[in-house]
Amino acid sequence: MPDFAYIARDTSGKKVSGTIDAGNPRDAAAQLASRSLFPIDVKPADRSAASPDRLRSRRVKPQTMAVFYGQMASLLRSGVSMMRALTVLGEQATDKNLQVVLADIRSRVEEGEPMGNAMARYPRVFSEMGVNMVRAGTEGGFLEDALDRVSTFTELQEDLKGKTVSALAYPVFLFGVGSIVITVLIVFFVPKFDPLFARLRDKGEMPPLTDGLLSFSMLLQQYGVYLLLALIAAGVFVRFKLQSEEGKFAADKIKLRIPVLGGILMNLAVARFCRVLGTLLGNGVPILRSLEISRAATGNRLLSHSIGEASENIRSGESLAAPLRSSGYFPQTVVEMISVAEESNSLETVLPTIADSLEKRTFRRLDLFVRLLEPIMLLIMATLVLIVVMALLIPVIKSSSAI
Repeated sequence: MPDFAYIARDTSGKKVSGTIDAGNPRDAAAQLASRSLFPIDVKPADRSAASPDRLRSRRVKPQTMAVFYGQMASLLRSGVSMMRALTVLGEQATDKNLQVVLADIRSRVEEGEPMGNAMARYPRVFSEMGVNMVRAGTEGGFLEDALDRVSTFTELQEDLKGKTVSALAYPVFLFGVGSIVITVLIVFFVPKFDPLFARLRDKGEMPPLTDGLLSFSMLLQQYGVYLLLALIAAGVFVRFKLQSEEGKFAADKIKLRIPVLGGILMNLAVARFCRVLGTLLGNGVPILRSLEISRAATGNRLLSHSIGEASENIRSGESLAAPLRSSGYFPQTVVEMISVAEESNSLETVLPTIADSLEKRTFRRLDLFVRLLEPIMLLIMATLVLIVVMALLIPVIKSSSAI
């Protein structure tokens, strides 16, 4: 059944818009009339980039979604109906994609579809955690609190991501610029010295460092394009392999084995798990369903596998802490706190506290790592430049001494 875009007015004269499923424009107008809406314009929905079907493969910025969740909670808490809140937020949304999505959700909710189910149609706009918390909040009568918690959690996660990216931005920039400078030196500057050192090469007196540098420079000049194509092909192959479950699992395993950085990434994944699980439990989501959602939020398959085993333990009536301890990925202090929280039946309050503490410690380590990474990168680049300069100066000094 095709979609029709409509513009109509409600009983108060307010202009509303959205999409509706109907066989033809006349049926669409009849459906609008049955909802006490007076159609102004009804036409086939545009299937371009702004249509809901196309938007199912597009993302909306998490910061925008955090604002949406918070505003939705405030409107509902103030007594505004869900339909009116969706209309207001859809009209005020600065993101065009979100405008279309909210209009479609509003029309579906108006037809009787639960809000959580309508949101689930857009998995790249609404996170799985957000959808499940809305469903739990709708069923349990605490939708405003659930939306508030999703908003807070989304903001915390984006702050975490922003801090990590900003911390690593300068070292990555330094590495990129340094690599370009050294490549230009070797490919375009070093070969100009080759004719000057021909006499030393003929006598067999060419220093090994200089000879190696010149040979490497000639190699890049002659086969540089092929090497670049080979690197691109290797990158495409690796990216293709990472699309498979085996490749993703191997990549997650390699990440955790990186010195220093691996421990930081693991702690951040554990913190995400604790925060999501605590938020879901605090909003009344059953523990098995909460574990299923939170294991996907870790972003690491090794950790997710360990949490899956913990779910099986809980199904058989055992504790959560035991399999987490045996996995070896969870810090001992975290496991002990989870064990005590299970005994006191306070997981929903202890888990966010664990996440806060773990994130603070991890960010101190990340800050120290980045502070050390900057001088290390400078030292590596300076050493490489020094090697190039020395390789060119040694033959000059040797020739001057001979003269």
